[in-house]
Amino acid sequence: MATVLKAKRKRQLSIKWRLLLTFFSFTAAMLAALWLLQVVFLDEFYRGIKTREIRAASETVAKKAFSEDIAGVLEELVADNQICAMLLTTDGQVVASADTLPNCLIHRMTSLDLFILYNFAAENDGTFLARFNQEGGYGSFTMGKAPFDRLVKKPYYFDDRESIISVRLVEQGGSERMLLLDTTVSPVGATVQTLRIQLLMVTGVTLILSLVLAYFLSRHIAKPVMDISRAARQLSGGSYTPYAGRGGYREVLALDQTLTQAAADLEKVEQLRRELLANISHDLRTPLTMITGYAEVMRDLPGENTPENVQIIIDEANRLTELVNDLLDLSKLQAGVVTLSPAVFSFTALIQGILARYQKLTENKGVAFTFEGDGEAFVEADRTRLTQVVYNLINNALHYSGEEKSIRLRQSRADGWVKLEIIDNGEGISEEQLPLVWERYYKIDKVHRRSSLGTGLGLSIVQSVLVLHGAKYGVESKLGEGSNFWFSLPEVDGTAEKT
Repeated sequence: MATVLKAKRKRQLSIKWRLLLTFFSFTAAMLAALWLLQVVFLDEFYRGIKTREIRAASETVAKKAFSEDIAGVLEELVADNQICAMLLTTDGQVVASADTLPNCLIHRMTSLDLFILYNFAAENDGTFLARFNQEGGYGSFTMGKAPFDRLVKKPYYFDDRESIISVRLVEQGGSERMLLLDTTVSPVGATVQTLRIQLLMVTGVTLILSLVLAYFLSRHIAKPVMDISRAARQLSGGSYTPYAGRGGYREVLALDQTLTQAAADLEKVEQLRRELLANISHDLRTPLTMITGYAEVMRDLPGENTPENVQIIIDEANRLTELVNDLLDLSKLQAGVVTLSPAVFSFTALIQGILARYQKLTENKGVAFTFEGDGEAFVEADRTRLTQVVYNLINNALHYSGEEKSIRLRQSRADGWVKLEIIDNGEGISEEQLPLVWERYYKIDKVHRRSSLGTGLGLSIVQSVLVLHGAKYGVESKLGEGSNFWFSLPEVDGTAEKT
């Protein structure tokens, strides 16, 4: 699979070459379009424009063909559009005429030629459009339904000009008139040749400039991206050195910052993973060693099969079970697969019950527990999970309570919240380490110590459960003055629980 992916990467273009080719292709396409429009199809475009002009003029004049000021209309038309115009009756009488072109073709036609044009228009629903050139003859045009390809050889009509003639029959009140318009198509050969030379020069300069510009743009855009890609590959290879890139623009700068943060986070996660594996291995190995050792002693030495030795094996087995359960709980909580079963219960009674059990367990170990409360408080929460939170916080306090082993629990109520504080008089935590105490297996002194009442995962479980409940939580501590771990839950009416 890796070989296939590597082969695909080799076949794919890099972003630098893709940008270069894209920009160059766009430039080449624009130049090609310019050549087609300005050189190859210039003659056809020009003829098309002249054809549309004469058609529009014919439609405009036809609407006024029977008006009294038709002569003025024709004069205005020819002045504005460089067109010759002539309006005839069906018997060949000129109604109005205007001429601004030298040697206008329609003004030199014979009656027979005009009759032929009339017939062409009559056969084509009253309109006809023809093109004449120096070779003589009517060109093949379509203006209406039927195409025409009839030539009338009149060499003496033509010079080096090309003309487009529009014929339109106009009828009104039983009378019919024929409107003829003539426009000249100027030769564009010299213009095309000039444009061709200019475009050759423009094309050469443009291609060179586009290549240079595309190269620098591709380097400017692609280089930081390629640097980031290289750094990302180093991350995938296990190198978590923070990437200090230089973004050429905003998106790359944001990507730089994201990758740098990702490298720092991955390095931190990797360090925590190594610590987690080392600490779990230590916590698993210690009870397993004791279980194995005591079992071998009981097997090999007469008289060692005592209740005390059996109890040690049971205690260590329970510790293994506790560690595995904590790991499973933490994994479920952080994976979001744990669902809460909230109910209304007395928070005060829960704390007092847990405290009574701890006092029974630690009565021979010199641990002093005190509870301060301001009345009975009720909360709506998952009783089992909240019990787990209180147990873990007390375990943590016992672990770091110092030689005096004095643990104080304080409940307070204010602004609709009930707050529980677990206070010890132990070694305390420095200010910079406070945000890290919720990490799995994070050790204040970086020395893993085996707790007799905990697994090292308690605070991570506490944080996950409190987050699920939407609780407030935190820790206050100073070195040498002990720590105060606290959390708050919304207080509710206890009527539902009492009834």
